[in-house]
Amino acid sequence: MRLRNKPWVSEAIAEYDFVYPKEKPADETQKGRWREVMGVGPDTRLYVELGTGKGDFITQLAARDPEAIFIGIEAQQVVLYSAAKKLKAMEPPLTNVRLLVFDINNLEKIFAPGEVSGFYINFCDPWPKARHAKRRLTHRSFLARYGEILAPGGKICFKTDNRPLFDFSLEEFRETGLRVEDVSFDLHAEDRPDNIETEYERKFSRFGEKINRCEVYFP
Repeated sequence: MRLRNKPWVSEAIAEYDFVYPKEKPADETQKGRWREVMGVGPDTRLYVELGTGKGDFITQLAARDPEAIFIGIEAQQVVLYSAAKKLKAMEPPLTNVRLLVFDINNLEKIFAPGEVSGFYINFCDPWPKARHAKRRLTHRSFLARYGEILAPGGKICFKTDNRPLFDFSLEEFRETGLRVEDVSFDLHAEDRPDNIETEYERKFSRFGEKINRCEVYFP
């Protein structure tokens, strides 16, 4: 869903030095250098959330794992502004997160081969029509691109409330030779204390929607 444009957001989001906005997007100058840019060592784990939304997930994840660094990508700047405000308000302050307004279709322009430790894909657009299958973020064409960017043994953590998308994704993972682990068709029924909810997940699980989750490992 495309949100109504709010011209003031461009000026407001520029106040956050941890955000790469539309006006000054991430580009090839950061490619292969994200650990250097964020001031950490070369062996630091780097995780990317594809579709950060309003930032609940990435802020909680980064707070739990301060030894890793996290990059949140969101296409809609007005949505990312909400995430930026949330991140800024965290106490103690989080220094291990960067937020990008960026098109997921161009990941290879900002990440070098083997640079990323893992991807988080939470409640992405299911693109339910068959003719749109290639737009799904778990389609094999996207998986091939993730594989180029991921370090050996890298992983995807995937969650969705859309069972047809989940079934499609499991088939894509297996058909492309990836190892699938920790599959759940009703995550909240398992009452996992380590589960971090997104805003969407919290809302729809309260309505009784079942949450599907799995981890996918690359060679």
